[in-house]
Amino acid sequence: MINLYANLVALLAVTSDRLKREEKGATAVEYGLMVGLIAAVIIATVVLLGNKLSALFATITAALP
Repeated sequence: MINLYANLVALLAVTSDRLKREEKGATAVEYGLMVGLIAAVIIATVVLLGNKLSALFATITAALP
């Protein structure tokens, strides 16, 4: 998980550096990589917290009239 975060930070740093060099912006491939990494982080978070979220929703459902 930490490695994935480090890769995302590195990718954002490279993209930021390219934009500072007054290029026309990031290419579609770089945007695709960023979207893919963000999706991977979201999926990993849901997998890691899935049971806790499920228990939380079950508790909330049980508390409703």
